[in-house]
Amino acid sequence: MLKEFSTTIVQTLRQRGFQAYLVGGCVRDLLLGREPKDYDVATNARPDQVMSIFPETYAVGAQFGVVLVPAPSHVSASSSAPSSSRQGDVAINAATKAVEVATFRSDIGYSDGRHPDEVRFSDDPKEDVSRRDFTINGMLLDPLSGEAPGQVLDFVGGRKDLEAGIVRAIGDPERRFGEDKLRMLRAVRFAARFEYTIEPATFAAIKARAHEIGVVSCERVRDELTRMLTEGHARRAFLLLDESGLLEPTLPEISRMKGVMQPPQYHPEGDVFVHTLLLLENLPTPCPMTLAWGALLHDVGKPATFRVAPDRIRFDGHVEVGVKIAEGICRRLRFSNEEAEQILALVDNHMRFGHVSRMKESTLKRFLRMPAFDEHLALHRADCLASHRNLSTYEFIRQKQAEIPEETMRPSPLVTGDDLIAQGHVPGPKFREILTAVEDAQLEGRLASREAALEFVRREFPV
Repeated sequence: MLKEFSTTIVQTLRQRGFQAYLVGGCVRDLLLGREPKDYDVATNARPDQVMSIFPETYAVGAQFGVVLVPAPSHVSASSSAPSSSRQGDVAINAATKAVEVATFRSDIGYSDGRHPDEVRFSDDPKEDVSRRDFTINGMLLDPLSGEAPGQVLDFVGGRKDLEAGIVRAIGDPERRFGEDKLRMLRAVRFAARFEYTIEPATFAAIKARAHEIGVVSCERVRDELTRMLTEGHARRAFLLLDESGLLEPTLPEISRMKGVMQPPQYHPEGDVFVHTLLLLENLPTPCPMTLAWGALLHDVGKPATFRVAPDRIRFDGHVEVGVKIAEGICRRLRFSNEEAEQILALVDNHMRFGHVSRMKESTLKRFLRMPAFDEHLALHRADCLASHRNLSTYEFIRQKQAEIPEETMRPSPLVTGDDLIAQGHVPGPKFREILTAVEDAQLEGRLASREAALEFVRREFPV
């Protein structure tokens, strides 16, 4: 339905005497037989003209010729998520889906390495696509003519590269990446997602400019890396990041994993970097963002704690060190507090699975009811598959989850703070100790009633 709406926009602009085409990633995806997440329209109509034709608009980047036209409510309701468009590193989130309508333009100067210093609007679609990033994203589509999906206007050889599986910069790659450094990460992401190769001159330009990626905002780097981690080809993406020279300046903590050997009896697959990338390959698709980052960072503390002991290679305290390092990464990349909390929880708890068969019943139940425990379990499964491939603990937990009723996993409290006060206890740290002890006994089946719990408190914690 969003495609139909974007086609209507093209048709309306044409009826007003303007040129208009679908452009960019939606054209690429349609030619690949994929469902585009978003639709973009390119036109020679100026922003004020677009806004006069479509009064319900968001001028998210009028200085760059970009206007968002929101879809009708019935189109938005059929979409899985609200749209998100960015101009000037500011996210524009609408409650509805929207189509981005951009005026044909040429860009002049990129002094900040991200945004044009000046834009000149144009009536020439060829001039517009020549300033875009990659040939596979530089095709125009006329949805009103030809056989479905429509007639393709290809001024940059995008269709040929699409068929050959090549990511190639439009024009001079050095210039393209000099204009916008984020394009280097996008090249890696597209090559990984579609399992394409990066054209040699384009790849050479990335390697030459990889050290300049630092001019890109942390949020934009985070978003590109997140897409790489969650789109299903994370291992290839991170191999390309490493080969291109982009890994060290974006995630030096991951780069340090290379060459850090592990005990072969537990990790026959190789060093920490190899293990981590194999683990990413075993994550579910689509993958929750927090799970993907937790998986990437789960062993980030190993390089700093590596030592060769008399018996084997050891990483004493790597979890605690890893949590601190991961916390710094989350802060640097500006994750939300909620996102960071879950990522750090995944790092902090991933080694606890080795103890589940020896846990007291109360400890096990508390472990299984951790927030987003399915992510913890998915990380454990992927961790095993990327090393010794022994899934016995995973299967043990799955069995326990099936056996333990929800009401015994999270039972209603038998004793409250008011009950403790009534027995003469003074509110303070001791309350937590008493209530925890009562819950332990309850989870282990030793207490089943309020009366028994109150008697337990009187006996074990006399006033």
